[in-house]
Amino acid sequence: MATEVTKEFTQGLPKAELHLHIEGTLEPELKLKLAKRNGIDIGQETIEEVKETYNYNDLASFLAVYYPAMNVLQKEEDFYDLAMDYLRRAAKNNVRHVEIFFDPQAHTSRGIAFETVINGLYRATVDARALNIDARLIMCFLRDLSRESARKTLEESLQYKDKFIGVGLDSDEHNNPPMKFFNQFTEATKHGLHVTAHADIDQKNSIEHIRELLEVIGVERVDHGTNIVEDPDLVEFAAKKEIGFTSCPLSNSFVTPFMKGKEVLELLSKGVKVSIHSDDPAYFGGYVSDNYYAIADKYNLTKEQVVKLARNSFETSWISTEQKSIYIEELEKYAKEN
Repeated sequence: MATEVTKEFTQGLPKAELHLHIEGTLEPELKLKLAKRNGIDIGQETIEEVKETYNYNDLASFLAVYYPAMNVLQKEEDFYDLAMDYLRRAAKNNVRHVEIFFDPQAHTSRGIAFETVINGLYRATVDARALNIDARLIMCFLRDLSRESARKTLEESLQYKDKFIGVGLDSDEHNNPPMKFFNQFTEATKHGLHVTAHADIDQKNSIEHIRELLEVIGVERVDHGTNIVEDPDLVEFAAKKEIGFTSCPLSNSFVTPFMKGKEVLELLSKGVKVSIHSDDPAYFGGYVSDNYYAIADKYNLTKEQVVKLARNSFETSWISTEQKSIYIEELEKYAKEN
């Protein structure tokens, strides 16, 4: 039986995007434009040639494309253009609220000032209001770099604390457990920042890492994290604590053909606040509405299930109760009329 959910329905669905790496929205067209603007030789001259480089078959080959691509980001204006390019697409996907990940260490390590990165991105979040999108920033630590690097990054970031709302943890999880950054999470919460962290799918020690995040560090959300279904006790704990889980079907399908759909549905049925997002859409072939449709189509989701996923995205966002109520009312109205 085919799903009753259409692409048009998922595109018009009011939603929050909570798992989106701004560096992962660098489309080939913009990459080439910025390379030419900044006089950087990226080894490609046409959009088609750039697209051919967006080709990988595992995490290592993906990161080998992902990080070098950032070399075209040099000036504040480049970061502004990157974010605005994404935000215009988000508006077409009826994203009403977005919390954008950014990786300052990926830029400061190549000589770009922290100030350059955050000022460009922040200016775009302000201008997003003209697109009818509420946009915020989340600063992520690269977990395959040192604790000291994370400590210095957090220390430098605090003078810009009015420009981002939380911290996260991403990049290669292997041999980089969450507890490596316990001090940074603790310090961030002292300064009133929200906390989330990646627990990538099917990692070595996945359950142990998720347990650290939930029981010791005390994150408010887990990015990916669907391996939690392997531990019913943790699932019950996550449901009770109303922890958000941000799943990204299209990037998951890069690792497994099942895109972790069964796990998403199991978490949904057990009252866990799981929601759908796009991760690195320029690299995985679809923005947030495409991710909603992909999982709905493969697993024959009902409209009610899709609406619940969208509702969870608002409920686990880091905005006021009043804002959540406004967006959820908009979502319910859309669901009734469509």
